[in-house]
Amino acid sequence: MVDKVDIVVGLAWGDEAKGKVANQLASRRVGGKRYYDFVARWNGGSNAGHTIYIGEDCYKTHIIPCGVFHGIKSIIGPNCVLHPESFYKELDMISNAGFDASLVKVSPNTHIVTDHHIDEDKRTLSKKLGTTSRGIAPAYSAKAARTGLLAKDVLEYDHIWDGNIYGNMLCEGAQGIWLDINKGIYPYVTSSETLPYSACSIGFPTQVIDRIYGAAKIYDTRSGEDPLFPSSLLNDPLLSLVADAGQEFGVTTGRKRKVNWLDLNRLIDAINVSGSTDVIINKCDILQDVEQYRLFYNDETLNFSSITDMTIFVEERIRTMCKFVSTVTFSYSPLFV
Repeated sequence: MVDKVDIVVGLAWGDEAKGKVANQLASRRVGGKRYYDFVARWNGGSNAGHTIYIGEDCYKTHIIPCGVFHGIKSIIGPNCVLHPESFYKELDMISNAGFDASLVKVSPNTHIVTDHHIDEDKRTLSKKLGTTSRGIAPAYSAKAARTGLLAKDVLEYDHIWDGNIYGNMLCEGAQGIWLDINKGIYPYVTSSETLPYSACSIGFPTQVIDRIYGAAKIYDTRSGEDPLFPSSLLNDPLLSLVADAGQEFGVTTGRKRKVNWLDLNRLIDAINVSGSTDVIINKCDILQDVEQYRLFYNDETLNFSSITDMTIFVEERIRTMCKFVSTVTFSYSPLFV
């Protein structure tokens, strides 16, 4: 039986540095022992990209949870979709780097992304909606139509999870709240549920959820098509400075992300909808690098004289408007501290 579950969720459109937040949490120890017994992914597929730093070494994962880098059992949940060839390549990368790939297990009910799904995605969705061409939407379509393939019927037995969970679990989300298929701006969304309560699909009740860590950036970014992020943003000179300083390129696709100033009203909404108890706002140093401190709030563009003034305002608004939040952390470093 699970004792406690902590969840890391994206508060925007993905790319909020959830990977580094989850990685930092996964390294947590209490009394010399690892705090978490499991790390699990609950949604999405290899359309997600998480950048993980272990010491000075950098690893880029797409479907495998970060627990494997800390010697923790890592579960790919039943609400994920998995492309076997990509999964095996990622396992090889982890094994070749000296980590124990046998810690990674896949729920027997995880649905399989086939090469046909990838071809369909490239042919019908990638240009229209800006998908990652990883076959995610067609795989979820097959799942909903009851025509999909399950991991237990495709993967080797030793990769299949036995369903046993106990102790403490960390759930690592993919994408972000504004890409949720129900909450986001349809059809410019992903094909799965990104809200933290969807993590219960792994097999635990809501009562054991302890902390919800909501990750955002001090500015907004978006990959793919979205009416809120027109292509004209790519030509804005100040936003281009932010994009270059922040190295805003997708982990999975390598394409340049569209950047805009932080929409604080939308961030507050995301915090409240997610029930975030701990908010981490990343990349504050990027605005320092370009010496621009702006955000949108209540249909106005607000300018600040320093990052300190800006973060004081942001934290005050969050604490006033978000009753479940206990901590607000502003990160200025490539590694979450």
